[in-house]
Amino acid sequence: MALVRITADSGPWPLHDTAASRRAETQALAATAPHALMARAGLAVARLALAMAPHAQRIHVVCGPGNNGGDGLVAARHLHQAARAVRVVLPGDAPALPPSAAHALQNARDAGVTIDRRADRIDADLIVDALFGLGTRRAPAGEFADIIGRINDAAAPVLAVDLPSGLHADTGVALDDVAVRASATLALLTLKPGLFTGAGRDHTGTVWFDPLDCDAGPASASLGARTVWPARAQASHKGSFGDVTVIGGAPGMGGAAWLAARAALAAGAGRVYISLLDVHAPLLDGARPELMGRTRWWLSAPDVLAASTVVCGCGGSDLVRAALPPLLSHAGRLVLDADALNAIASDSMLQTLLRTRAACGRPTVLTPHPLEAARLLAATTHAVQADRLGAAAALAARWAAVVVLKGSGSVIAAPGRAPVINPTGNALLASAGTGDVLAGWLGGVWAQHDDAFAAATAAVWQHGAAADRAGATASPASLPAADLIDAMRGG
Repeated sequence: MALVRITADSGPWPLHDTAASRRAETQALAATAPHALMARAGLAVARLALAMAPHAQRIHVVCGPGNNGGDGLVAARHLHQAARAVRVVLPGDAPALPPSAAHALQNARDAGVTIDRRADRIDADLIVDALFGLGTRRAPAGEFADIIGRINDAAAPVLAVDLPSGLHADTGVALDDVAVRASATLALLTLKPGLFTGAGRDHTGTVWFDPLDCDAGPASASLGARTVWPARAQASHKGSFGDVTVIGGAPGMGGAAWLAARAALAAGAGRVYISLLDVHAPLLDGARPELMGRTRWWLSAPDVLAASTVVCGCGGSDLVRAALPPLLSHAGRLVLDADALNAIASDSMLQTLLRTRAACGRPTVLTPHPLEAARLLAATTHAVQADRLGAAAALAARWAAVVVLKGSGSVIAAPGRAPVINPTGNALLASAGTGDVLAGWLGGVWAQHDDAFAAATAAVWQHGAAADRAGATASPASLPAADLIDAMRGG
């Protein structure tokens, strides 16, 4: 496979965490001649550097004490041979380099590359960050932290080798907030999950991938892709595409439920009902009269509850607590969002009902943001964000449900399945109501398809892609949730 740019439309892609990447590296080294893998990696870095900044004359390559630094040294030699003015910054003790990196250092010296132990200045037309890679577990400190600060302060574009230095490969955490902010990152051999979730998306820039002509083996997760559903049969009718019922909208919060209902309708559900917790509010959306109001629908007969895909919690406040027992016990398909999740997190009886749904053949999708996830795990938001994939997997296992952990690089997890990181979305989604739109849209998609995990993955991808299209075409300062629905319908 040639060098490829990773985009939201190019997947799905396998992701390999540190353990899986180490296994892949061991296998690749065993199958290649000594130093050959590093030679491939360094050449790939040099080629991308030249393509990324073809007019750059001065290039600084900042190398660390491991094999990531060795990749940078090989790249520096190739760039020097391409008639660029290359300066390698290599702090630390050269004899401590691993064998392949030491070999690369000697080759670079023999080729006439300038090797400088001092990092007092980093100013060039292009900077290659080859300080730290897969083995990073502690925040860079001392001289290395200073170097990262100088890289981030420089005006030049930055190409990170494998990972931006200081970024955790598995979690996307910038360790102690000390990590390179790259313009582009070239992942080598494997794609790491941390590139695509948490702070990773702010540090990696454009992600490129070179598998180095190796098979990386089993993945630990995957990067999501657009889902293409079969075309609707011409003989279809509204009953062919399922019913969705939205329950939420406590006093003063009715807009959340109406947004979710509109989204379910736009996603293609055959019929959409809405039942407001504010029983005195009008049950009519003048802009969408197709939406059908029902009073206290959650008190319907069990067979009625079982026949619908229910979206519960949008704008629910604590009033949603009363509706949850019959829904948890009888709803056929249940999407739990926002205040429904908060109610469950604080009520042991509701927790028991949630756990038993799967055993009764009733699937559930949870859509928490990090604070809601922390409540469900009896943890802190910081702990959730420190390991988003782990938190999503823990939620899925604890509640026997599909989980959408929202945020930058949303994570979709389910018991017994490798998690998926969603590649779409941007900061335009950081506004009130967009989560309600996602919950409703997910319900609308799920009503038409049996697989809850596939429906969640597709809905999250579409939700983020609509924001990406809006940002690319108009660069708006905001994307109101009602407009987001129209943007999703258009995609």
